[in-house]
Amino acid sequence: MAKGLVTLFGGSGFIGRYAARRLVEAGYRVRVAVRRPHLAGEVRLAGAPGWVDIVQANIRHKASIAQAIDGADAVVNLVGILFEKGPQSFEASQRDGAINVAEACKAVGIERFVHVSAIGADPDAQADYAKTKGEAELGILDILPSATILRPSIVFGPEDDFFNRFAAMSAHPISTIAPFLPAIGGGVTKVQPVYAGDVADAIANAVSRDDVAGKTFELGGPRTYSFKELYEFIGETIDRKRYALPLPYIIAKPMGLTFGALFRYVWPLSSGILGAPPITGDQVELLKTDNIVADQALTLADLGVTELETVEAIVPSYLYRFRLYGQYHQKSETA
Repeated sequence: MAKGLVTLFGGSGFIGRYAARRLVEAGYRVRVAVRRPHLAGEVRLAGAPGWVDIVQANIRHKASIAQAIDGADAVVNLVGILFEKGPQSFEASQRDGAINVAEACKAVGIERFVHVSAIGADPDAQADYAKTKGEAELGILDILPSATILRPSIVFGPEDDFFNRFAAMSAHPISTIAPFLPAIGGGVTKVQPVYAGDVADAIANAVSRDDVAGKTFELGGPRTYSFKELYEFIGETIDRKRYALPLPYIIAKPMGLTFGALFRYVWPLSSGILGAPPITGDQVELLKTDNIVADQALTLADLGVTELETVEAIVPSYLYRFRLYGQYHQKSETA
């Protein structure tokens, strides 16, 4: 017997696929609400037939939200974007959309609402990403004081856009000629990468527990790293020595603004062929602040997640494909 039904907005994304699996394992049926259901078939593998359903919904459209949460016992919002493209702005996707979901939950009496935000969320932040995340948190708690806020640091796993991106840059033919990776601000910014499976455990526990209502938790892994340290780790893992090339903020910011504008307004016309921008002005702004768990914050341990996976244990299992000979590569002694 299922414990109940959980509607998972953005459930076909990177974290969402882990969260759906953990929720099913915890005994919940999961309704995955996504903009394009025809591209979300993989998430059905999170559970046996009948345990995972996929519906169309857009958190910018209130009517579709109401349909997606009909009959649900709990709601999880995972929707977020790393850069703006077309109508998908930070304000619409991360602030207004999250508030729309909270209002819909309140209208039908759903009090168990878990919102996945980000470390650094602050309505007074200079970066629009962090600013809209912070505004969303304030709006949600004003509407639904029982909501639980989860703020992860950088999330890693086989499908991540962090370690995979820098490994791909390191493996690019150009890097053979110029073995450097851009270290914005000198690469001293600290991050606390957390495994996607541990974040999913936190989500499932937040849905299940009554004592987390109205609380905010910051989710970080067992160790902090500077960007330079992570570059060194990636280079050693894929056996491609790369050096951090310091890029001052004063140079990186205009570069990021240019890429951000190009990808926001040209991206929709290119049907996504351009992929993701290498950096945006907003991301440069984010890199001015460490992305680590605050000293006095409630953490994964407070959610009952105590055995955390490490970068060193997980990341090599999926970066091997960036080695010169993939899984058959023999690491050099000088790596």
